[in-house]
Amino acid sequence: MTGRYYEEFTVGETIDHAKRRTISESDNQRFCDMTMNQQPLHLDADFAADTQFGDRLVNGLYTMSLAVGVSIPETTDGTVVANLGYDAVEHPNPVFHGDTIRARSTVLDKRETSDGERGIVTLRVEAFKTVDDAEDVLVCSFERTVLSLKRSETTDGE
Repeated sequence: MTGRYYEEFTVGETIDHAKRRTISESDNQRFCDMTMNQQPLHLDADFAADTQFGDRLVNGLYTMSLAVGVSIPETTDGTVVANLGYDAVEHPNPVFHGDTIRARSTVLDKRETSDGERGIVTLRVEAFKTVDDAEDVLVCSFERTVLSLKRSETTDGE
């Protein structure tokens, strides 16, 4: 277990996530197939060539899911009870096959549950791609709210 317990989150703290992933055409195709999203902008090179983007876009929900996934080890791996919600989702810039995605999370808020046995933590997750080996470009951002274990809950009686 590498995730953080409720007590280990600090409001205002930013966590840069170590994992990165380069998105392949196959990743995008499989995600679209699994979710039954057959939008030609994601799958049809000829169709996409005639759009403002000039090429197929990676499905935005895949980009968001990937950002959640790469954030898990340093935030909620083994310490989350449940994901409670995703809010304020934005996709300000496109993602293409071959782009490498990295993420960072900022702790926005935390509070104990009404019974005091667990904690609710809200994180702002941002996903970036690197352009021209220099500039990080924001491609997705959202708020993720989780129900987190408290350390005392798992260490009592051990």
